[in-house]
Amino acid sequence: MSTHRTVLVTGATGNVGGHVVTRLLELGADVRALVREPSTSRLPSGVAVAGGDLTRPDTLDAALAGVDSVFLVWPGLSTAAAPATVERLAEPARRVVYLSAMGGRDGERPVGFWGEMEDLIERTGLESTFLRASGFATNTLGWAEQIRTRGVVRWPYGHARRSLIHEKDLAAVAALALTEDRHVGAAYTLTGPEAVSQQEQVRLIGTAIDRDLRWEEQPRAKARESLLAAWGDPAFVDMALDGWAAMSDTPEPVTTTVEDVTGVPARTFRQWALDHAADFR
Repeated sequence: MSTHRTVLVTGATGNVGGHVVTRLLELGADVRALVREPSTSRLPSGVAVAGGDLTRPDTLDAALAGVDSVFLVWPGLSTAAAPATVERLAEPARRVVYLSAMGGRDGERPVGFWGEMEDLIERTGLESTFLRASGFATNTLGWAEQIRTRGVVRWPYGHARRSLIHEKDLAAVAALALTEDRHVGAAYTLTGPEAVSQQEQVRLIGTAIDRDLRWEEQPRAKARESLLAAWGDPAFVDMALDGWAAMSDTPEPVTTTVEDVTGVPARTFRQWALDHAADFR
């Protein structure tokens, strides 16, 4: 990899993007971070910070100047602004690594906005790599308030078995895809090393913080009501609930792709819980 390659990291202050920044610096890349509020960003020294908003492509000129590669995390569920933004990214950049989602089967294009984004990127002719991730382990941080205040997690489908992935593993694959040519054209299905039920995830978090936590099964209708208030998209909420229901009988797939790409086995959910114990205390 050339140390003079300039990589733009979107979502640079997020759970995955922050680790992508760190890994790219370790690999010797010139890193530029796209943030909405440069004055309040807290990024490592050596990172160039540029203001801009992905949903407003007219704000991206400074961030994209001289960029070779882009790590793309699309914000939100709507792709209304995406065609113009992806077209704008393709003007200076030659490569984009997009954080997508797992499809229904290994190698299958995901549904929803993730699939729409992949289509848009392919149409540009850019060198591309799609990171089709299973569920993010960091999504369980949504239970943190319940755990801290009551020691009980109320959530649906406790028997749903998920192969949640550690954000550091996603970042490790992303950094290599941004800086090595061998990943061009790949669509990687990325998971944790095992499928763990949601009830077991809560138990493992409890072990990490040395507390006895309890799972309380939440009726689907009540969960749907809460998720609609949080996400606002009925179709997306129903897709999530249907997915968890299906995983109660058929676990989320497990792949070895993290290890195949990086040479290091994917981190377990147990390890993730230990890494994030302070967030649940």
